[in-house]
Formats: sequence, C-alpha cells, structure tokens
Amino acid sequence: MKENVFDVLMYLFENYYMDDDNAVAPDRDVVQQELSQAGFPALQIDRAFQWMEGLAGEDNAPSMQAERSLRLFSGKEMDRLDASCRGFILFLEQMGVLTPASRELAIDRAMALESEDFDLDQLKWVILMVLFNQPGQEAAYTWVEDLVFDDAVNRLH
Repeated sequence: MKENVFDVLMYLFENYYMDDDNAVAPDRDVVQQELSQAGFPALQIDRAFQWMEGLAGEDNAPSMQAERSLRLFSGKEMDRLDASCRGFILFLEQMGVLTPASRELAIDRAMALESEDFDLDQLKWVILMVLFNQPGQEAAYTWVEDLVFDDAVNRLH
C-alpha cells in the first residue's frame, strides 16, 4: 500500500476535524498510534503532522494587498498547480471566498505536500483544510465544502 501525506491528511481531517461531536482534540501520540495501526507509514504520518503544524503556525501571509493586485506564480508553483488549479484559486478569490492571506496559505500548503500527482481535487481539500483552520472563515468553508461534496456526489452518479 503506497500512502502519501495527502492520504494521511484526509484521514485526519475526515476522522478528527470534520466530526462536530469531537469537542476535545485527541492526544497526538494516540492519533499517531491509530494512524500506524490503520496502515500509514511512520514517515508519512510525521510529514502530515508537520504539514498541519505549518498550517496552524503560518503567520507570514501578506496582511495588506491592493484590492486589484495580481498574483504571479513562480515556476515551481506552476509546475505543481496546473492551469485548472490556478484558475480555481483565482475563481475563489474573485468570488470573495479566499482572501489574499488565505490564498497564500492555500498555495503554501499545496506546495508543502510535495506530491508528484497533485490535482484540482486535492487542491479543493487543501483549501477546505485551510479555511477550516481560519477564524472567521466559516461561510467560506461552508461554500467550499458544498462545492467539494457536490463534486464528489456528481462523480458517483
């Protein structure tokens, strides 16, 4: 079984964060043990926790940008984020779902995954995780959540 960091993050998000009944955050050691028992490799588990720490500790996002500023992507970002991913980011920003700060955090977290086969579906989940962890972004989170789950249901039918 070839699991990657994204798979571990999805497991964590679906089992610990999206569950509204889970009022108390579980102990990291307990979660690591559960992930290991679920078959995830230790290296991928550690990388997933580092990714989450980067999400929680990110405070270098731009605080002020002009309302009509244009985001240029670096070569590495363009390699990771294809045209559909970049277009989706722009769409969410134009819709007011992503702020410049949350956009930068989403791009940073997408780049931190180091996945060879990163795609639009994974980007949507990264953005969902970013918005979930941003205070005051509940409406944006709900909007993207509906979009992600509507896409998943439409693909099943």
